[in-house]
Amino acid sequence: MKFSLIALAASLSVSNAFLINNNNNNHRSSHPTFTVRMSSSSTVEEAEAESKKTTKKEKRLQFMKDDRFFRRGFKEVREDVEHEMKEQFKSDIVDELKAKDYVIEKDGVQVYLAKDFGFCWGVERSIALAYEAVNHFPDRTIHITNELIHNPEVNDSLENKNVKLIEKLDEGKKDFSNIGENDVVILPAFGASYEEMELMNSKNVDVVDTTCPWVSKVWNTVDTHQKKGLTSIIHGKYAHEETIATASFCEDYIIVKNMKEAEMVVDYIVNGGDKEEFLTYFAKAVSEGFDPDTMLEKVGLANQTTMYKKETRAIGQTFQKGMMKKFGPGEVNQHYMEFDTICDATQERQDAVSDLVTNADKLGLDFILVVGGWDSSNTAHLLEIPMLGGVRAFHINRSDCISADNTITHRTMSGEIVTEPFILDLDKDVKMGVTSGASTPDSAVQDSLSSIFLLKSVHDQTAAAAAAEE
Repeated sequence: MKFSLIALAASLSVSNAFLINNNNNNHRSSHPTFTVRMSSSSTVEEAEAESKKTTKKEKRLQFMKDDRFFRRGFKEVREDVEHEMKEQFKSDIVDELKAKDYVIEKDGVQVYLAKDFGFCWGVERSIALAYEAVNHFPDRTIHITNELIHNPEVNDSLENKNVKLIEKLDEGKKDFSNIGENDVVILPAFGASYEEMELMNSKNVDVVDTTCPWVSKVWNTVDTHQKKGLTSIIHGKYAHEETIATASFCEDYIIVKNMKEAEMVVDYIVNGGDKEEFLTYFAKAVSEGFDPDTMLEKVGLANQTTMYKKETRAIGQTFQKGMMKKFGPGEVNQHYMEFDTICDATQERQDAVSDLVTNADKLGLDFILVVGGWDSSNTAHLLEIPMLGGVRAFHINRSDCISADNTITHRTMSGEIVTEPFILDLDKDVKMGVTSGASTPDSAVQDSLSSIFLLKSVHDQTAAAAAAEE
């Protein structure tokens, strides 16, 4: 909440429930937040003290200074982890593609690899920190608050290392009761909510923080919003782990998933509307006590780092134009602020698959294969680019989505998992593009391509044998 000097906070209280609620009911926040009680006897001195209160960012930095909070890894096991990751995630096929200008032909299949793809630095760092934690604490019970990244192979690997995933309960709650004295808790690449970090800080545990630095950059942005008295507009998905964490570091916020929702908010800013209907629609995507009549006069834009950058930019322009219309061009900078918080890796992979789409006709591509976790937001956006560009494309999470009967099980743009015929004409040479999300190892790309090579090879051998018999 934001207050002037004559509207001050007399006391603060923070929810310290053992089960942290990440959902919203009756327009309540998805996260426990500060509750402020007003007092008519408040003074200017109290107001000044309130303005100097420790922010959530500052408290997070205090947590990070604890001797049992680790974010730089463990040097004594680093070499072993680097070797393990290289062996686990390497791909001879991907190496060959890179060595041959991102194009190879094998078994009647010509493959064009996007020039930016796969693991980003932040994901590799997160995996390395988690693996190092396992090796550094061999005799300790290790937990992780969410999937490390949205990739099944990596998460299965951690499960095989006996890292215990915190159980999710109904309505977005989590059960932290299994965390014992002197256990180890890993925070995933998406980050953890402020409330989860506060809870871990209160326990006698070691914390290994693998949060991607680009996510931390977004948290710094919403902290700036808070200090400037702005409501944070978060372009993201309210149920996504990263957005949940980002929202927890805000005071006032509203989350918009796409341009349609952004336009709804801008329309309310400019024209007003039915407040109850507005809050009902955004019930799970606003801070506690959100009042669109007062909290949308000054806003700042932030985003989930994996969103489609062009859409984030367009949403920013929509809010800027709305503020110009509402308050005039001369006042727009007093009512709207934005920073670029889309991570470089996300943008580079989007640009690279856009290049494939642009050249699809010239290259004669039959389809583009997108490899990555079905829960991966950045991978889902890689699918959108060819689909919206009129190029046939499939998003798979594992190589076994490609079946020997020439069908493919894939995730559509709407999130539906479907199975349909794959290669439409196996009698001719196949030309395909391939890319992978920022949380996808090269080995997953290799396994998927190998399935396609085998499918085409078996078909050609069967056809040749049949022709020989005639």
